[in-house]
Amino acid sequence: MSQAISEADDRMTRQEVFAVAVCIFINMLDGFDVLVISFAGPAIAKAWNLAPAELGLLFSSGLAGMMLGSLFLAPLADRIGRRPVVLISLMLVSAGMLASSISNGLYVLAATRVISGLGIGAMLAGLTATVAEYTPERRRALAVSLLQTAYPVGAILGGMISAIMISQLGWRSVFVLGGVLPAMLIPVVFFALPESLAFLSSRQQPDGLARLNAARRRLGRSELGEMPPRTAGADRRAGSVLALLTPEYRRSTLLITFTYVMVMMTLYFALNWTPKVVVDAGLSEAVGIQASVLVNIGGVIGASIFGLLAVRYREVRTLRVYMLACIAGLVAFGMVDMHSALLWVAAFVMGCFLHGITIGLYTLLPRLYPAEVRSTGAGWAIGVGRLGAIVGPATAGYLFDSGFGAASVYALFALPVLLAFVAVSRIDDRPAHGRAVQSAQ
Repeated sequence: MSQAISEADDRMTRQEVFAVAVCIFINMLDGFDVLVISFAGPAIAKAWNLAPAELGLLFSSGLAGMMLGSLFLAPLADRIGRRPVVLISLMLVSAGMLASSISNGLYVLAATRVISGLGIGAMLAGLTATVAEYTPERRRALAVSLLQTAYPVGAILGGMISAIMISQLGWRSVFVLGGVLPAMLIPVVFFALPESLAFLSSRQQPDGLARLNAARRRLGRSELGEMPPRTAGADRRAGSVLALLTPEYRRSTLLITFTYVMVMMTLYFALNWTPKVVVDAGLSEAVGIQASVLVNIGGVIGASIFGLLAVRYREVRTLRVYMLACIAGLVAFGMVDMHSALLWVAAFVMGCFLHGITIGLYTLLPRLYPAEVRSTGAGWAIGVGRLGAIVGPATAGYLFDSGFGAASVYALFALPVLLAFVAVSRIDDRPAHGRAVQSAQ
């Protein structure tokens, strides 16, 4: 071969750093777009006189769209490329958000939230694969963790901006903002975000070498004299859900999907119910919101630290430590005196490790699959995991209605994390032939 594809250094070109930065910013916008309905929900309920169940429909419609996008749109990234799917996702998010801003009824708004969710669900999986493939092996866990950390950062900043905009301009204004920003990113992605080198290397097309070298030039890399070696059957497996259940990947697929369901169940329980639990303890709604924000701030810090630790100790080992700390944090939060300063400590610790686990799983996913099924594997793990996000809050509501106290409920929701600990401990995260990221760098 005229030039080895595995250039030994871990350096990233400026163009690659910029491409990763664009992906991180996109994910930050996703964090805002997902939670914008939570920010605008009280104002919408007041304007349209919605019952709690009707408001719940609006909350769940976006989540349903995200699940469908992860399951059925994300696999397209393994067939047509990461870049086209990111562009399609941005268009869906922008169209859905702008349509939400002019909706005139509950069901119309719910439908527009599904459209936005489709784009966000596809993008979450696609961006994870894209950033993993832009980044050298040694820095991959850190890069993917930074990508996913942008999600809660977007939620925090979005909440601050939304509070001002809704009070000054009304609830429709935040949907306009959520639609305009993704639209502005479409030309940036089109002109500045090349296709993933790993994806191009995994495809066997007549103009494959020309397309690969064109992308390499845009990323500041030297050209190759021939296509890199490919895994047998790569084209046949590309974007195939059934490929995830072949003997080579079945174990990893079942374990990572089960882990996602368990973690999402506890995460969305904590995100949805923590403000209400604080208020039910006799504190104000403002304190409940502040506790929720602190959970997310803890998550940003915890996820950033996870990325640094995973670079040295690998993902599974770091996840196991985080999961044990998360179990302790959940139990402690349920038992803490919420009228004391310990409330803030417990909220921070719980968010640090619970969000850290979630984002840690995103860093693990790209390691489990080769380029031709990476986005498919990520999409299905994330999409099926959304079932846990639906079941968790509903189960908590039943438990609270049945008379269980906060200490018991938070302790019970530590059990899914314990089961996730058992499952993730059985995942092999060592680089393996045919499974390691084909960086083509």
